[in-house]
Amino acid sequence: MTEIQETLRSQVTSEIISQGMLEKKAQEIVTLDLRKVSNAVADFFVICSGSSDTQLDAIAGSVEEAMYKKTGNYPWKREGGENREWILIDYVDVVVHIFKKERRAFYALEKLWGDAVITSIES
Repeated sequence: MTEIQETLRSQVTSEIISQGMLEKKAQEIVTLDLRKVSNAVADFFVICSGSSDTQLDAIAGSVEEAMYKKTGNYPWKREGGENREWILIDYVDVVVHIFKKERRAFYALEKLWGDAVITSIES
């Protein structure tokens, strides 16, 4: 796969993930385009907030279902489901962060990766 194809694949992946989040009414969805940030761990972060344990689980399930239906891909890794404050789903080139509002404010990933191009996703 060429570099352009890889870039487009990760961008499409981030869009599919955003749609999965919207299906379960995730709040404050943003994508961080990290492709031009040196030493970035992925091409994109897709971040959202949820208001309850149940909603966080539902958002994560919706993201995984959308990705599988549209790409046939399962996540490489999933963490954080036990404490239900921050669920991370790793698709290698795109990393999903699903936070409870308070936890998201504490970690402030948007500020930590301040060099990224940040795009808000509206419902």
